[in-house]
Amino acid sequence: MARPRAGVGRFAFNLTVGLIYLFLMLPIIIVVIASLNSGAYLKFPPDGLSLRWYKEFFTNGPFLNSAWLSIKVAVISTIISTIIGTLAALYYVKASERMQIGLRLGLISPILLPEILTAIALLLFYYMVGIGTTTLIGLQIGHVLITTPYVFLNVTATLEGINPSLQEAARSLGARPQMAFRRVTLPLMKQGVVNGAMFAFIISFDTFSISLLLKGIHSMTLPIQLFEYLRWSFDPTAAAVATLSILVTLAAVFITDRLVGLRTLRF
Repeated sequence: MARPRAGVGRFAFNLTVGLIYLFLMLPIIIVVIASLNSGAYLKFPPDGLSLRWYKEFFTNGPFLNSAWLSIKVAVISTIISTIIGTLAALYYVKASERMQIGLRLGLISPILLPEILTAIALLLFYYMVGIGTTTLIGLQIGHVLITTPYVFLNVTATLEGINPSLQEAARSLGARPQMAFRRVTLPLMKQGVVNGAMFAFIISFDTFSISLLLKGIHSMTLPIQLFEYLRWSFDPTAAAVATLSILVTLAAVFITDRLVGLRTLRF
């Protein structure tokens, strides 16, 4: 009797997990299918299948400019936040326990607060110091601010899992601190750095509130351009843009998997 009950329980568990995954993936599936609609309006189910709206995207100047701007800002944010977050994580694991509490709270505070509050605070600060929103500097700072915590958390998790005796062994064999870090610590923390960079790129590419308030007049990122487009038009081009954004995110995940493997993700 125990085996049939165990089989039924396992089936029920797998079915529940499958339904949860389906519930989470259903909006993405609907958007992808709607982007292939051959009709003139965004609807589901589609009237037919066509790639005409993807062609419309690649001939739409504002969308292309916004896409390139989003990629540019995301790449720069990823590089800067990876450097800052990694250095902060290295200092954090060496600090005293009392200092660690304050450091951790300060570094992850941008993701503890609602993003819109962070954006408003930055906007007020920019006008106080005279930066305003006439350049991309303010937008870039905002993206770095909200992406750095993800790098810090990933790298910190990796560093805390490294056995300190490995570096001590390298030092005892005559390696200088710089060589011990380069030959031992750096390869072991690679997975955390790459994972953090992946999260930073995805968050920066898809963020909305920060970009909405800190964008300049002629510097709209792709999410903001899509939002503005949907205010006046309701054709499947919007779904095509959303699908391409999903593909960019999947590409970042795929590259991370090729570099370090998704099984190395730590939370």
